Amino acid sequence: MMRARKVPGRSARGAVVLAALALAAPSIALPSYALAQAAPPAAAPQPAGPSQLSEAVAAVVNDEIISTYDLAQRMRLLIATSGVQPTEQNLPQFQREALVGLVDEHLQMHELRRVAKEQKMDLIADDQEVEAEIDDLGKSNNMSPEQFKTQLAAQGIGLDTLRAQYRAQISWGRWIRGRYGSRLRIGEDQIKAMQERIAAAASKPQYQISEVFLDANRVGGMEVAVNGAGQLIAQMQQGAPFQAVARQFSASATAAGGGEVGWVSMGEMAPEVDAALAQMRPGQLSQPIPVRDGVYIIYLRDKRSGAEATIVNLKQAAVALAQGASQDQVDAATAKLNALRAQVTGCGDLETKAAQAGGVVAGDLGEAEIKDLAPAFRDAASSLQPGQVSQPIRTAAGLHLLAVCGKRSGGQEALSHDQIEGRLYQQQLSMIARRYMRDLRNSATIETR
Repeated sequence: MMRARKVPGRSARGAVVLAALALAAPSIALPSYALAQAAPPAAAPQPAGPSQLSEAVAAVVNDEIISTYDLAQRMRLLIATSGVQPTEQNLPQFQREALVGLVDEHLQMHELRRVAKEQKMDLIADDQEVEAEIDDLGKSNNMSPEQFKTQLAAQGIGLDTLRAQYRAQISWGRWIRGRYGSRLRIGEDQIKAMQERIAAAASKPQYQISEVFLDANRVGGMEVAVNGAGQLIAQMQQGAPFQAVARQFSASATAAGGGEVGWVSMGEMAPEVDAALAQMRPGQLSQPIPVRDGVYIIYLRDKRSGAEATIVNLKQAAVALAQGASQDQVDAATAKLNALRAQVTGCGDLETKAAQAGGVVAGDLGEAEIKDLAPAFRDAASSLQPGQVSQPIRTAAGLHLLAVCGKRSGGQEALSHDQIEGRLYQQQLSMIARRYMRDLRNSATIETR
């Protein structure tokens, strides 16, 4: 049974953490996209070094202590990597997010050690794996490992803080994939249902979005999530990079990719998100969007119309004929093109066969919307299926065979079977991981002070 409680003295000890940070804005911003996009930090005193922090107990997780020093270190790292400028208003949010992250990591490592002992298996990432991840992070900032570590130290961020975070992330992610990934199966009925939803929404507008999702259960309730989302939106409007904020604050599976979701149609997201998207313009950041389990922040990158338009890829073979050509000339050209049509099997050999016919010119017309084609071509392109070749078509320029090489709906290209399966797999694995963490929290003894 969960025995989570707040112990008197939290305010005083929380003040130790906030005072230690002293509203400092570390100049380092990791990873590289944060370095490139973050607004320059406001002038402020540098954070105190580790030796200057007054250490006390910030939380106890299953008899393991999280100190105020640990908490302040994680807050510094969070500020540096999110690109969000610290203020008096958002420092409590940084403290809350840092503490939640540390608690979750303690629970994860406790669970991993328990399972490893019971099953006699090695689940914890070793030093070599952790150092490789840290070195890669330095390279993404165009630094050597030594330069990167020196930069961290200059900002008062102990390397052990980053090591602990990566060790937990690597170990837990590998355990979740190993325990559930190999057993998770996406049924054909699930794939078919998504295909049908996508097809049904194909004529509706489509949106290219990025997301931040704040899990209400994780951060302490819906009100906390809404307020936190509002603060993050304010910071992003002032220049904090969306990708960096998503990586550090989002509970969605897309967090690892900076919150990038890609193109979606109506019905793929929660109804509340759909309603917000319908009112947004490309380049706009949403207000907090409460849903059943938390709060979304959506960035609308682009928008396009649905599948009302049909796109065709065409080739043609033509015989030049003046508009006033005699009927005998038209009949001769028609016979030549009919003979060619009987020989070709589709787009693949149209140009080769036309070159052998004499007096016939063939070429690739590329892609076009059917509605934009000349009237004489429009009906043929509408009725033909990919691989089919039309009857000779008369225009003012001559006589033509039209070959349809491809045809698709406008807007979003249909996801393949494998793409849909992959998306569903990631969604379900993320849901399983969140439930696993919820169960660990509910069964743990967590004291915050």
